Amino acid sequence: MRTLISALWVILTLAPATTWAQAFPPNDAGVTMGHWHLNTRDVEANKKIFVAMGGTAIKAGNFEVVRFPGVLVYLHQAAGAPPPTGGTVGTVVNHVGFLVQNVQEFTARWKAAGVPVLPGGNGRTDQAFVVTPDELRIEILEDKNQTFPVQHHHIHFNVPESEIPKIQAWYAKTFGAKPGMRGQNVAADIPGANLSFSRTDMPTVTTKGRVLDHIGFDVKNLEAFCKQLEAAGTKLDRPFTKNPQTGGALAFIYDPWGTYIELNERPNPL
Repeated sequence: MRTLISALWVILTLAPATTWAQAFPPNDAGVTMGHWHLNTRDVEANKKIFVAMGGTAIKAGNFEVVRFPGVLVYLHQAAGAPPPTGGTVGTVVNHVGFLVQNVQEFTARWKAAGVPVLPGGNGRTDQAFVVTPDELRIEILEDKNQTFPVQHHHIHFNVPESEIPKIQAWYAKTFGAKPGMRGQNVAADIPGANLSFSRTDMPTVTTKGRVLDHIGFDVKNLEAFCKQLEAAGTKLDRPFTKNPQTGGALAFIYDPWGTYIELNERPNPL
C-alpha cells in the first residue's frame, strides 16, 4: 500500500495537466468517471491490447496509462508486489464495458492485432467480450450514433438481489449518480460511466488485490467531499492527502459491498 501511495504521489507531482483531460464534465455533486487501476503481470502486453482497442498510451509518473474518452486505464506492476489474486469475475465488479460504433468491424481489427476477443452471448452481433491475460473482463457494446469511435461505458456490479436497491441508492447519495435502468439492469449514471447492478447468488469478494484493484472517480473540492463522506458515516481507508506543489489530492474508500474506490482531485483539469 505504501508503494502504491508513493507512486500516486509522484503522479500528482509530475503528470502534465493534459493527462487529466476529461471528455465528460462533472455532475452537480462534482463527480465524474476517472480511472480503472489494474494490477498487471505484464504492463507492455496489456498496454498493447488497450492501444489496439483505440486507446492512447501516455506516461504519468511511474505509471503506464492508456487513455480513452471517459476513463484512464492505469497499468501497474509494483516492484516486489504480489500478482493479482484473480480476475474480475467473482468480485463485486464482475466486468467493465466500452461502447464502439460497430462491434463486428472493431473486433475484427482487434483480433487481427492480437486482442483476445470472445463472441457475444446468444449469438448477438452487437456484443462481444475482451478478456485480458490477467482476466479483466470487458464487455463491448454497440452504439452507431456515439461521437467517439470507442469510449468508456459501464461498470457492472454483482450483488445479492436484496442489495440492488441499496447499492443504487448508495451511489446516488454518495456520488450524485442519477438512478435509472440500463435495459433490464437497475443502474445509476455519472458522467462518463453507467453503473449497472445485477443479481448474483454467488458470494463475491472485494476488488482489492484483484486485477481491477480499484475504480477511481475524479472529484471537485475533494477535501469538502471527504468531510461530507465522514459526516455520512463513510470511513476513509486512506485520508484526504493533498500535494501542496500541485494542488492535487487523493483519498480512498470502500463501498459497503467491497469495491475499492480512489477519489482524486486533479490539478488544472481541462
